[in-house]
Amino acid sequence: MIETILVAMALDRSAATDKVFQTLQQIQLQPDAKVILAHILLPPERQSEQAADKPHFGAEESPYREIEKQLETYQQQLSCTSKIEIATGDPAEEIIRLANIHQANLIIIGSRGLTGVKRILEGSVSTQVVEDATCSVLVVKP
Repeated sequence: MIETILVAMALDRSAATDKVFQTLQQIQLQPDAKVILAHILLPPERQSEQAADKPHFGAEESPYREIEKQLETYQQQLSCTSKIEIATGDPAEEIIRLANIHQANLIIIGSRGLTGVKRILEGSVSTQVVEDATCSVLVVKP
């Protein structure tokens, strides 16, 4: 039985994020199920890896607060117990760490759909999570 689901949400790709959330909503959850909506921020030294079309925040804006608001919007659509987690670090490592902390039975994560050389060079968070997680992982393709 699935009691705890960690949903890794990449909020910078709204279509992919919506598809991950729709997949969660299609799962028939038990009344006592718990969902953790998680987003991982890159550490400052890796921020340059962000694409130019991703949102950038000025000094007066907090990326943490903006992400929290977006996660709260998704959280309000859930009918079960839920929690928001925002962490900073290597995305795959942090997703696995959060899944272990919350004793998740399932991780739901999106895939960027990278193939070939691009996948080798950029790496795949979802592949690393599948390989290293101690629970089941559902990868949602774009």
